[in-house]
Amino acid sequence: MTDHRDLLIGGQEVPAASGRTADDLDPSTGEACATVAAGRAEDVARAAAAADAAFPAWAATAPATRRGIFLKAADVLESRAEEAAELMAREAGGTRPWALFNVQLAAGMLREAAAAVTAPRGEVLTSQDAGTLSLAVREPVGVVGAFAPWNAPVILGTRAVAAPLAAGNTVVVKPSEDAPLACAYFVADVLREAGLPDGVLNVVSNAPEDAAEVAEALVAHPAVRAVNFTGSTGVGRRIGNLAAQHLKPAVLELGGKNSVVVLEDADVDYAVDAATFAVFMNAGQICMSGDRILVHASLAEEFTEKFTAKVASLPHGAPTDPGTVIGPLVSSASARRVAALVRDAVEKGAKVLTGGGEPSGAVHPATVLTGVTPEMELYEGEAFGPVCALSTFADDDEAVELANATEHGLTCGIITENATHGLGVARRIRTGIVHVNDQSVADEPQAPFGGIGASGYGRFGGRWGIEAFSNTRWVTLAGNHAHYPF
Repeated sequence: MTDHRDLLIGGQEVPAASGRTADDLDPSTGEACATVAAGRAEDVARAAAAADAAFPAWAATAPATRRGIFLKAADVLESRAEEAAELMAREAGGTRPWALFNVQLAAGMLREAAAAVTAPRGEVLTSQDAGTLSLAVREPVGVVGAFAPWNAPVILGTRAVAAPLAAGNTVVVKPSEDAPLACAYFVADVLREAGLPDGVLNVVSNAPEDAAEVAEALVAHPAVRAVNFTGSTGVGRRIGNLAAQHLKPAVLELGGKNSVVVLEDADVDYAVDAATFAVFMNAGQICMSGDRILVHASLAEEFTEKFTAKVASLPHGAPTDPGTVIGPLVSSASARRVAALVRDAVEKGAKVLTGGGEPSGAVHPATVLTGVTPEMELYEGEAFGPVCALSTFADDDEAVELANATEHGLTCGIITENATHGLGVARRIRTGIVHVNDQSVADEPQAPFGGIGASGYGRFGGRWGIEAFSNTRWVTLAGNHAHYPF
């Protein structure tokens, strides 16, 4: 028997106004593992009204109380780690290590949110009048419309709501149709168990065919005053356009075409391990995944031999198998999309060093290509699967040129044993995030997270997340009566 979840509105679980439901598919079997209420625009309006009604009381809740909710939620989440692992496996094909990492990082985000509740929220400004107290005060915006993706569902579902809630806002979240339980309902359950009041966090799931309608209704609703979205660049452009039309600020964390750069002074064995993790963690379905491995020519032969051998040895299979590294993609359609990218590259002259071929259901082989050129779709397009392109460079200038040869600018890893050399290269890379002597996939809850260019704008994490979901007001208190000219 499959699970079913209704919409969460005002603290109550209610069916969609239409009565419709949508299937939530298990990528390993292609069969429904759950059903959810299929909300539409009228349900978004109900949820936004509930969030708006809950906002004044939540914004006025004592900081110690709000902080306590987030701290308890982190503990609750950790206590439900095995539930998260089971849910991620059947809903998104996530392996157990990946799910447990999701829980660990999301718990850290909740504790960081707790700390942010009592962090300073303004500044004392210099005033022209010595008798006037001048303040810059940060205050919550109201209702935040949030979009939670499927690929790191517990991490990104938590990130979608933690900072807005910590800033004193209420939230309506639209989960991905591919993992609505893990990326929204599970996160909401954890926060509700920790004591989050009714109406502060609302969830509106939907059927895939209604996604555009629900998204537009959420961004456009008058009660929604800010938006955050994590997902593909294509959809993010539409969300950003909608938010701009309604003069609402947005935080957009979008796709990447990330590089791992192996400099001439790198430890080759370490570089192989780092690059393998960057490309193939969660079968490459991470916005920070290393699509491109750039290796100094002097190391290319040794690196290629060792990297290809390691990739070829990665175990493929079911997400519930403890030994699996390459599990299923989120759907068989996604695996076929990745296979089409590889096929296009090969037909246009790229060489397969390992992998390639057709997927088995939703499982695509771990694949390394060389000779990927601009006329191939994979050159510019985000793979979002277990595929990378390997190429070489002659010097730092060429490495920087190759790494920057993309409209995306999310993250980059630079592998080197010389920190000064690595930092010098890092300063020239046009990304929102760069890691020296580490690979591209890294996140910490207190750090600013986001990209530039087609990878989006705005920042999650730490105080930057709080600033993104609050307004700055100028408040003055005159110590003396002012003198007016008339």
